[in-house]
Amino acid sequence: MRQPQPAPVALITGGAQGIGLGIAQHLLGRSWRVIVADRNAAAGQAAQATLAAPPESFRFVPCDVAQEIDVERCVQAAIDQFGQLNGLVNNAGIANPYSGPIEALRLEDWNRWLGTNLTGCFLMAKHAVPHLRQSGGAIVNIASTRALQSEPHAEAYAASKGGIVALSHALAISLGPAVRVNCISPGWIDVSQWQHPPQAAQLSAADHAQHPAGRVGQPQDVAEMTHFLLSSAAGFITGQNLIIDGGMTRKMIYAE
Repeated sequence: MRQPQPAPVALITGGAQGIGLGIAQHLLGRSWRVIVADRNAAAGQAAQATLAAPPESFRFVPCDVAQEIDVERCVQAAIDQFGQLNGLVNNAGIANPYSGPIEALRLEDWNRWLGTNLTGCFLMAKHAVPHLRQSGGAIVNIASTRALQSEPHAEAYAASKGGIVALSHALAISLGPAVRVNCISPGWIDVSQWQHPPQAAQLSAADHAQHPAGRVGQPQDVAEMTHFLLSSAAGFITGQNLIIDGGMTRKMIYAE
């Protein structure tokens, strides 16, 4: 009689708050085991309490994804606890996109945005790939629609997110067919209730109405797509950037 296969394991960076926490909750609800990596230890402990997942299904690991030694330890912690790795979700990033005028942008701040948002994806992939090859797993990188369009004074953020899109298709070619790699570029996602501590949503009717889909996005919207891309149902999808923005990047907007 064949032994049942163990539940798949996903490592989610930046998973203590926001979109990452939404993805963690969704995967746990779909019988995945989850490692959440985040540099914010207080948020990580709060997430552990919020998710109320048993130790055999969940672990929080403090991790700064811009530091290779942290990344190595985090990936090893996943293997030590669960014995396998089936999915990597690179979600960690500096959420604030505004770096100010380019003339005043300090090199150390530029490097901080790129180090967390982009280099973190590289480091996590570097150390997770040997285990993902063994399991035939997948990577989902979280970029942003700001990789495709911009507001003023967001050069460092936009460059880091554009780099994630490019890194994703490069990895897909290098790692296929053993490991699939895709990217999600979210638009406006309301994460107010998914912060530590939770915040009151500050959304108006106009905020929702400007979206062709009729509403601002929620973490669940990104989580559903992430789960699909990690699953065997997406077995013929790799190297792609999936835009989840309620249609906003397809909407022509002119000043009145």
